[in-house]
Amino acid sequence: MSLRTIGRSVLPVFGAGLFFCYASPAQATGQRVEKLFDVAGRPVVMIQAVTSGRIEVKSSKNRQVIVSASRASDKIAVDIEQVGDRIDVTAIILDPSAQPSELESNFLITVPEETELQLRTQTGLIYVEQVMGDMTLQSVAGDVHLKEVSGYIVVRTTGGSLVCTQCAGKLEFRSVSGGAQILQPVLTNVSLFSTSGNILYDGDFIRTGIYTMQSGKGTVEVHFSGTDSFDLHAQTTMGTVDNQASAFLKPDSHGAKHLAGKFSKSLIATVGQGLAKVELSSYSGTIRILKRN
Repeated sequence: MSLRTIGRSVLPVFGAGLFFCYASPAQATGQRVEKLFDVAGRPVVMIQAVTSGRIEVKSSKNRQVIVSASRASDKIAVDIEQVGDRIDVTAIILDPSAQPSELESNFLITVPEETELQLRTQTGLIYVEQVMGDMTLQSVAGDVHLKEVSGYIVVRTTGGSLVCTQCAGKLEFRSVSGGAQILQPVLTNVSLFSTSGNILYDGDFIRTGIYTMQSGKGTVEVHFSGTDSFDLHAQTTMGTVDNQASAFLKPDSHGAKHLAGKFSKSLIATVGQGLAKVELSSYSGTIRILKRN
């Protein structure tokens, strides 16, 4: 399929099922293109953008995926294709000598509430709101903002940070220098890691949940409520454990034997009955524990 093709008709192929393929790149300078695709089941939307620019995904009650794309110049091409219930969107660079201002493409995607997402970009912001479904979001330098999403959420960045507000399900975040803020979550499983970024978890710990947060050089900060119930193990090699909630922490009620190993500083305690498990670690950063008012 040529990225310079203006358009292609819907092609039915009969066999195991009906195959639909529609592609329409945006080619003219500054051109916007919008395509609507009907979907029958739970769609999968895949965006691969080696350009800069914003990817925004929101949900609707309709059984349709709407892709609105724009590009800054004719030195990039945008290809949009449907294969069954999968929508593929690709932005590529046609002229490697182009200026950074000429290499921007922006996407606004409207999807059914239950949709799986696989989004990859270089420097643009990824924003997803009110989508229920597994998602993998990757960015080199762009930030990732999530609001009221649920599913198995995987976020990978090099320098971009994550802000996850009212997220539910399971969350895995990995970054070199980006930080993470988890606000008002309903997450049963959390794994956060950054080499040098700061991590903030401000929300409830679900009973039987497992929460692991680690930063090599950054601050790991946890805010909990008086109704939470979890076992806490915080440890650092060269950093500091700043316990600002000592009145609400009691000795480990389960009598488990924890070995600090190479970690020179650690805090082992229980809140409530210790139903959830919270593990915080840092090499040289500060670990801070606070109770919300």
